[in-house]
Amino acid sequence: MQEPLQTLVVNASADVARAPDLAIVTAGVQTDAPTAQAAMADNARRMAAVMATLKQRGVADKDMQTSGLSLNARYDYRQGDVPPKLTGYQATNTLTLKLRKLDSAGAMLDALVAAGVNQINGPTFDLSDPEAALDEARQKAVRMARARAELYATAAGLKVKRILAISEGGAIGPQPVFLKAARMAAAPAEVALDLAPGEVSRTATVSITFELE
Repeated sequence: MQEPLQTLVVNASADVARAPDLAIVTAGVQTDAPTAQAAMADNARRMAAVMATLKQRGVADKDMQTSGLSLNARYDYRQGDVPPKLTGYQATNTLTLKLRKLDSAGAMLDALVAAGVNQINGPTFDLSDPEAALDEARQKAVRMARARAELYATAAGLKVKRILAISEGGAIGPQPVFLKAARMAAAPAEVALDLAPGEVSRTATVSITFELE
């Protein structure tokens, strides 16, 4: 009768940090007018200026995507039994942008504000090729799991014979950093917006089953 295998399951996570080469930003134009048509028309004019600025500064079409378009009525809600009064309409058009030139990203946001953008969220810094960093993290996690298995096996008076199974957990990406548009709009025109990309990391988690002898 064959003896049961002696196994050890080890979980390991590894991080790889790199300087980002991509900034993801949402930039919007919000306009108010007495009528819905006027709000949309004004919004369209201002967004056309924003799009022209983006093209002039070399942002590719593939790096611009409309991510939100809305038109809402605005009311003055009064006290008592007085019904709310319609005061106008608000139109919002939002673009999600991928900025690939981080050294000029701050100047780009300044230019967008000058062109008519009055809503900005972001930036989220990221990697244009995250798989390369993930592969490095995966290799690092496997090495860590192997070293940990050797440690446990030695402590138990055994040896690692082979790997029986490997499974991968979910990869963890970068966390967003938010920049308030109100502060940007209030900054003096002669002061250029400065961004600090720092580093972003990718994390890989593996679970490895080892056979011991």
